[in-house]
Amino acid sequence: MALAEIIRGVPMYSRMLVLQFEKTAVEKPIVCFLASDFNLTFNILKATILPRKEGVMVMELSGTRRDFNRGVQYLQDHGVQVQPVGQEINRNRTKCTHCGACTAVCPTGALFVNRPEMTVGFNKKKCSMCGLCVSTCPPRAMEIHTVGSAIPR
Repeated sequence: MALAEIIRGVPMYSRMLVLQFEKTAVEKPIVCFLASDFNLTFNILKATILPRKEGVMVMELSGTRRDFNRGVQYLQDHGVQVQPVGQEINRNRTKCTHCGACTAVCPTGALFVNRPEMTVGFNKKKCSMCGLCVSTCPPRAMEIHTVGSAIPR
C-alpha cells in the first residue's frame, strides 16, 4: 500500500488524485463532504480555477479502501472527473550532484538543502508531482515515472 498507514487496526488507503470540476460543480462544496460523510482525509496540493470556470485540483485522499471507493463514487456522481496522478517523481541519487537548482523551483518544499552538509534532500510525501524540478535539474537526476491506476475497483 503506497502512502498507507494502519489506524486502530484498519489499513488506510491513500492515493494522489487529479479532480476536474465542470463549471456547474466548481462553486459547490463537494470536497468538504469527503471528510464529514465518508470519513476521509484529504490534503489539497494544488487547485486552479480555469478561465471558463472549470476547476482542477490535485489532492491526496486517504481512508479505508471502502470509504475511499465510496468517496470517489460520490465525486463522480457529482460531475467530478477523478483520475489517478499518472506520474511519480524520483531522484536518482547516483546522478544527483547536490547543486540545489531543484530546490529553488520546488513549490512544496519537497526538495531542500540539508545544512550544514549542503546536500539535497527529497521528501516524497510533500511532492505534488508538478515536474518543475525535472526540467530544472542540470544532471537530470530528477525523473518522472509513469505509474498504474491508483483507483481500485
